[in-house]
Amino acid sequence: MKGGQKGAIALEYLILLTGVLVPATFSIIFTSELLWVWHSGIEFTRDGARYAATHCWQGAGDNVRAYMQEHVPLTVDRQQFQNAGSDVIVIEYFARDAETGELAEFSCDGECSTSCVPDVVSVRIQNYEFRHAFLSYLGLPSVPMPEFRTTLPMESAGCDPEQGQCFP
Repeated sequence: MKGGQKGAIALEYLILLTGVLVPATFSIIFTSELLWVWHSGIEFTRDGARYAATHCWQGAGDNVRAYMQEHVPLTVDRQQFQNAGSDVIVIEYFARDAETGELAEFSCDGECSTSCVPDVVSVRIQNYEFRHAFLSYLGLPSVPMPEFRTTLPMESAGCDPEQGQCFP
């Protein structure tokens, strides 16, 4: 009887290892990386909004986008943010209507002057998908992430009203 069960324990361990332990380990690693990217996306958006609130206004937000692409947090999908265009990193400026208090899209004839400062800036990351090498190896699609958005009131916007000039 002992001779017939000699390899049963090794076989049971192999089944447990390949069927439960390895997939559970990879699931934990994948979920951890996904949450890391999620947290990085939130902080990345907040940092971009803080930069936009304290630096010169440019209609297309190119200065903010350039700053964000240079200061991408260390993350698994870093290159996707560094190569992101205006369809992924969106910067919008708003002015508050004095009568209703509603926010409307900001427009001004000039850029970066003390007379041309928006009231609110909104920075968002949209259309972002978490791509992992393990997913593509298995033939699985990338994971779409939610839109990350941060809206802040403009602070100095890089302008010094006493001197009447703005600095980029």
